[in-house]
Amino acid sequence: MSAAIATFFGVGHLRPASGTWASAITVALGVGAYQAGFALAVPLGFVLATVLGFWAVPRYLRATGGEDPSEVVIDEVAGQLLALTFTVIPLWQHGIADLALGAWPGWLVPFVLFRLFDIWKPWLVGRADRRHDAAGVMLDDLWAGLFAGLGSVALAGVYHGIVQPWLG
Repeated sequence: MSAAIATFFGVGHLRPASGTWASAITVALGVGAYQAGFALAVPLGFVLATVLGFWAVPRYLRATGGEDPSEVVIDEVAGQLLALTFTVIPLWQHGIADLALGAWPGWLVPFVLFRLFDIWKPWLVGRADRRHDAAGVMLDDLWAGLFAGLGSVALAGVYHGIVQPWLG
């Protein structure tokens, strides 16, 4: 069971760029849940993926002898859901019904920023990654998700507070 969770039910075996595949599939699932009226499934999914990840990753690493194998993507799922939560909750609170097309930056920006921070690994993301243990596998993506979520909010603020009023 830990292998299924760690690889997000086999998504981690998709090539190339298993982390990007996991993030894209997670975004699609999050958008689908939002569109179906289950916006709160995104933050609840984040909590569930995080708890399950901290449970499954150490077991998977012990079983495989790996340090941070590319097939382990539950960390990307948790981090991407965290990033999405920062835009999904405000959109839901404002009654925006269409995340897929009507508010598409609400899923695209967190996706792009999350992948950027996950690959670039600045500051706390890199520090967590350099732990070289199961907690580090999860923590670097949670930091990347937090930074992506905050970046999404900041960019939305710039757009809605400065750009949109200027455009008229």
